[in-house]
Amino acid sequence: MLIDSYERVVDYLRVSVTERCNFRCQYCMPEKPFSWVPKENLLSFEDLFEFMKIAIDEGVKKIRITGGEPLLREDLDKFIKMISDYAPDIDLAMTSNAFLLKETAQKLKDAGLKRINVSIDSLKPEIAQKIAQKDVLKKVLEGVEEALKIGLKVKVNMVPMKGMNADEIIDVLEYSKERGMTVRFIEYMENQYASKEISGMKSPELLALLREHYEFEDEGFDGASPSHYYRMKDGYRFGVIEPYADDFCKKCNRIRLTAEGNLIPCLYFDESMSIAESIRKGDIKAAAEVLREVVRTKPEKNRWCEDEGEVSSRAFYETGG
Repeated sequence: MLIDSYERVVDYLRVSVTERCNFRCQYCMPEKPFSWVPKENLLSFEDLFEFMKIAIDEGVKKIRITGGEPLLREDLDKFIKMISDYAPDIDLAMTSNAFLLKETAQKLKDAGLKRINVSIDSLKPEIAQKIAQKDVLKKVLEGVEEALKIGLKVKVNMVPMKGMNADEIIDVLEYSKERGMTVRFIEYMENQYASKEISGMKSPELLALLREHYEFEDEGFDGASPSHYYRMKDGYRFGVIEPYADDFCKKCNRIRLTAEGNLIPCLYFDESMSIAESIRKGDIKAAAEVLREVVRTKPEKNRWCEDEGEVSSRAFYETGG
């Protein structure tokens, strides 16, 4: 079992398989050129899997595949199957923009993927295009429908931004509700790669808007999930993710691995340790020691909690958000 110095059990590993993305979202990397890390710099799926086995054996119970956009990495289903075959009971999920999901959903499910989180920031084609800087909505919605059709569990993530998509909060909630998908509204996270024009919506504003349309009760956090959940009178639940809140990090059970092998204790922090050399040498003991050290030094809180005005220099497209 992996336990950090604040007595939190760390049993959730987020694995970025690529920093590449086919969108250029305003809140992530709107000005980044379409480029990629040289293939030789990336850990192969075989090497990543060797570390997955170490993490699972040390107590990790949930693995989420992220990016960039994970579906851009060829043969992703084979990597998922490696993990699923090794630990059939592992909670194996993925976060995606869903642009390529229609063509890949069945392969992913057959390989062992259980759940997927999809970003839907707008249901208006022109607004979705403005946010992603690409005509994306039709393919995203087709991907969501295909995932639901084949039986994958789907959650929706939305980043409300004033003057851009904040007037669609109800529409996205109703879209999700009609299809049995939980929607989570994520406060915009300040980072130096995002558009300087963004003005995010804080949770009090969001909840006030929702209360104009619905009655709901506060259910608090669901275990170690970062989402604060609310339940409507008809039983539907939605979540709000508030990275600036004092209690956001209290039960954090997550660490992150980049495609190049950097193990990161906190989404915000730039500090990391590499497992790449150890894994490539087949030194399982050394890689396990790095894992335990990263967990041991995991910070109590992200730096947003320390200073609301702080802007992260961490590239979210490297760590999967």
